[in-house]
Amino acid sequence: METNDKQIAEEKQGYRNQLATVTDDGKRKWVYPKKPSGKFYNARTILSFFLLAFLIIVPFIKVNGHQFLLFDFLNRNFILFGIPFGPHDFHLFVLAMISIIVFVILFTVVFGRIFCGWACPQTIFMEMVFRKIEYWIEGDAKDQRKLDAEEWNSKKLFKKGLKNIIFFIIAFFIAHIFLSYIISMDKVISIITQPPSAHLSGFIAIIAFSLIFYWVFSFFREQACTIVCPYGRLQGVLLDQDSLVIAYDYKRGEPRGKLKKGDESSSKGDCIDCGLCVDVCPTGIDIRNGIQLECVNCTACIDACDEVMEKIKKPKQLIRYDSLNGIENKTKLRFTPRMMLYSVILVVLISVLGYLLSIRTDYSVNILRTPGMLFQEQPNGKVSNVYDLNIVNKTFNETPVKLKLENPTTGELKLVGKDITLKSQEIVETKFLVMLDKSNLKKMNTPIEIGVYDGDKLIKKVKTSFLGPVEKNEQK
Repeated sequence: METNDKQIAEEKQGYRNQLATVTDDGKRKWVYPKKPSGKFYNARTILSFFLLAFLIIVPFIKVNGHQFLLFDFLNRNFILFGIPFGPHDFHLFVLAMISIIVFVILFTVVFGRIFCGWACPQTIFMEMVFRKIEYWIEGDAKDQRKLDAEEWNSKKLFKKGLKNIIFFIIAFFIAHIFLSYIISMDKVISIITQPPSAHLSGFIAIIAFSLIFYWVFSFFREQACTIVCPYGRLQGVLLDQDSLVIAYDYKRGEPRGKLKKGDESSSKGDCIDCGLCVDVCPTGIDIRNGIQLECVNCTACIDACDEVMEKIKKPKQLIRYDSLNGIENKTKLRFTPRMMLYSVILVVLISVLGYLLSIRTDYSVNILRTPGMLFQEQPNGKVSNVYDLNIVNKTFNETPVKLKLENPTTGELKLVGKDITLKSQEIVETKFLVMLDKSNLKKMNTPIEIGVYDGDKLIKKVKTSFLGPVEKNEQK
């Protein structure tokens, strides 16, 4: 008896032993999702429009001469909201990455994979761009199956050719937008407007990314979510019984049964086993089996089921956003101690990051008297001290730097060597002399103030001390 129960349980969970898009012999099972419709699909379409517009427009936006967003990993240069960050801001980068990881964990714990269905670029481009074009050219799921099953003829050749040409053009465009976030839009425009020989590496990169995007959206498709994307794998670790997921209300829906005219049996659940929730799924799963790796929370099954429920005059939301505890115990979504802990950690990290960003400057300046050196007496009754200057240019601009003795104004400041010109992200270390009249030195350490300028613009005022021959002055 126990053995039979075990076998039945294993059979029920058999869907977890293989991917929905792979056959028993390991071959690819092509998914033909039925064209979805409904309020969630309409909402996703509107949101996708704004997200795509944001993605395309942002590289053209500049703040203070800098691209609004730039992620130049090759040169370790980043621009966030018009603010440049370089290797010198590594501590900020690490803190930001930790904050993002905690946010992802918290967001997934609370809201599951809602990001995948509503905001992930893979889903948006696949379902809202490429899939729509496919429906437009080849028709709905039945028409696509029929077309693929046909022998090659003029109609099939035309439709397949037109679809793939449009797909590659869009992939080519996406490659340009993608690269603009890595090497900047200015460089992308240069690659476009100049001969390939002038930017051979950039030209090769555009072609390579175009082919990759074309292959992903034309052939790889949902496999990117189930095989490549690490976020889907994290789902199994991060989700708990209180996480918001797309779930089938088995308590209300089971036992399933086909709806027959005049059959009003109370023993049947609300699910009429029409299979539409499976037909519209872009990853080919049956949501009624429970939470699965392949589910990207796209809401297509919710819209399909709600439409059926409306037709058979039964309450909607047989498939809905809910937690497993919500389905099992009819409880509302609650804020668990685990969620509270993650939230507190996240608030602390964001607060620290915000503070560090608020005090961050474009230049880092340090001025110290050269260690181990005393004052030097100069001709004409002057005394000099040697100072070390360390200055970091955190911007992407070349900066001419000038030093000025602000207080006292009667002294003199001389650089050791040539004038300072800071290149982008450059660190310069040099020395300079400060000379004061011996008669103005009233104590051993005299406070002085040095101004560091970018041309005529003050970068920073640094307070330090000047060492002088005090004992001799006191004897006089």
